[in-house]
Amino acid sequence: MISDRRRYQGALAGPVVVVLLAALSGCSIGPRYKAPGAPPVGRYTHRPAPTTLAGTHGPAGASQHFHYGVSPRVRWWRAFRSRALDTLIAAALKNNRTLAADRARLLEARAVVAADAGIFYPQINANLGALRQKSPGGSSGGHLPGIYSLYTGGLSVSYYPDVFGANRLVYNSAHAQAQYARDQLLAAQLSLIGNVATTAVQAASYRAQIRATRRIIARETELLSLTRIQYRTGAVSYLSVVNQESQLATNKAALPALLQKLALARYALATLIGRFPAQWRPVHLRLSSLHLPRNLPVSLPSVLARERPDIRAATEELRYANAEIGIADAQFYPIVQITGSIGQESLTVGHFFNAASTVWGLGANLLAPLFHGGTLRAQRREALELYAGARATYQQTVLGAFQQVAGSLRALEHDAEALRAEGDAYAASREALRLAKNSYRAGAIDSLSLLTTEALYSQARIAYVRAEAQRYLDTVALYTALGGSPLAPRPNKATPGHAATSVTSATPQRNAP
Repeated sequence: MISDRRRYQGALAGPVVVVLLAALSGCSIGPRYKAPGAPPVGRYTHRPAPTTLAGTHGPAGASQHFHYGVSPRVRWWRAFRSRALDTLIAAALKNNRTLAADRARLLEARAVVAADAGIFYPQINANLGALRQKSPGGSSGGHLPGIYSLYTGGLSVSYYPDVFGANRLVYNSAHAQAQYARDQLLAAQLSLIGNVATTAVQAASYRAQIRATRRIIARETELLSLTRIQYRTGAVSYLSVVNQESQLATNKAALPALLQKLALARYALATLIGRFPAQWRPVHLRLSSLHLPRNLPVSLPSVLARERPDIRAATEELRYANAEIGIADAQFYPIVQITGSIGQESLTVGHFFNAASTVWGLGANLLAPLFHGGTLRAQRREALELYAGARATYQQTVLGAFQQVAGSLRALEHDAEALRAEGDAYAASREALRLAKNSYRAGAIDSLSLLTTEALYSQARIAYVRAEAQRYLDTVALYTALGGSPLAPRPNKATPGHAATSVTSATPQRNAP
């Protein structure tokens, strides 16, 4: 009779639990995540930037064109067509220690996601044991001997059904952190590539300036010697000698500063590439080996907010904070646990596998919070403030990105005009030097005038090199600001049981920045 009743109750327990869970499965807690919308602007600058920039002669003097609504290609640095630059960037991506740390953090975050995914499944464990025991008083109700053995074995199952969606929120939180780690890695790669390109161009500029400065020093040393000779013959005053000495000293003082800048640039490159400065043989990049990209992509503002890695990372922080609010809300709801077990128990090994030795159990537990001293409400306020902070961080990240793009666009515009002016000055000084050489051969001017013209030419050359390098640096800055990345764009995949969320974008606008 009792056995029949137990079988009836066991048969009834399964359907009752299923019905109860079905009734509660529609419950959902926590705020629904809504991705940030597109920025409320259609361009980057307060007034439209020109479509075509000023051009001049020389490798860096090409006229550049903005192509609005076009995103940078994946390996954008190859647009400079420099094998030396490609080699430096490839070495940095392979050996940089900061990237290695970010990759490890990404793998760690993905492992956490994989571990948290197990919360959706039952936990099944096996047990096998043997016990030798003495009962008090020599016996236990007369059924067991004073000393006896107990052999046990079986399976146990424990399952926490996601009645209110708390498990889903925990998983979403971990998934957002993994995506944040991935976007942080992409942002670090982008920053690394930009730093390598910038430092390499600066080093090339310093080398060119050092060569020109040394030529100036050599010419002015000759000028000083000639001026002293003319002073001794009475052709010039002592003031001319002092002025020439001052000019020579000024240029000599500039040389150590340039050498120091070059050394620091080399050491910075060595560190970026993951090498000790003393062990790294620098790859020399010459400005003349660089090709200035003529067609520059300019992403739409709505696209920038989706593609730039640091903005995507800030978006994932927002998604993580949103999930944390739901997790805090879940603490107010009951936790349901279903347990079950089946196995064998026997006093002898010989009877262990008998049907009479089979034992089983099925149970359900419900744990509901009643009083926690205000802890749960405080945790919810903490989660709300976390979300508010993440939202402010996201907004500031977007503002900073737009500032960088706007600044890069204006720098390209103004520095193109500056290069044209420096190019005109350089061309004029070169023509003046040609005429001075012809006049000197014809005896129309003395050697002092020729050397003076050569010194002016060298100074114009230095100014032109600086302006030339700045155009390359501005181009690198634009690509970096637009979020060009060495990796393919992140696929927008749905997590288990969770639909993929895309960032709301405004209708594409073809406004000039």
